[in-house]
Amino acid sequence: MSDPVSDLSQLLATMKPELNPRPVAFLSFPDGKNPIAPEHTISTFAEAEGLTVVADLAEAEKLGAKIWMRAAWITLTVHSDLAAVGLTAAFSKALTDVGISANVMAGAYHDHIFVGLDDAERAMQAIQQLQQRSRR
Repeated sequence: MSDPVSDLSQLLATMKPELNPRPVAFLSFPDGKNPIAPEHTISTFAEAEGLTVVADLAEAEKLGAKIWMRAAWITLTVHSDLAAVGLTAAFSKALTDVGISANVMAGAYHDHIFVGLDDAERAMQAIQQLQQRSRR
């Protein structure tokens, strides 16, 4: 794996968004226990109100739990530095400009953007256009 990138110009020019083929669901479990099998769990986040779980949509629907959001999952494949400044603001503005809400999570290697299922293609276009403008 490459070294993490912290320079905003380089991050934007090389972010290369990829749309994950599997849709996901955001769920919350007040008891703090995740009933979704690990292989179908994308992420968890502990909050005072309960455990937020991002999981495969099909598995969430089988469970019958309340789904807070059905989402498309976009990964920026650039190895972004967790301390980099401005990347989230830049793609958030690009999505805001086309009226798309986004939920963002950062992993150790990549940033992950979750948008409504119906907004997936428009979100990809907005992020790709941002990347293209940044290459000039």
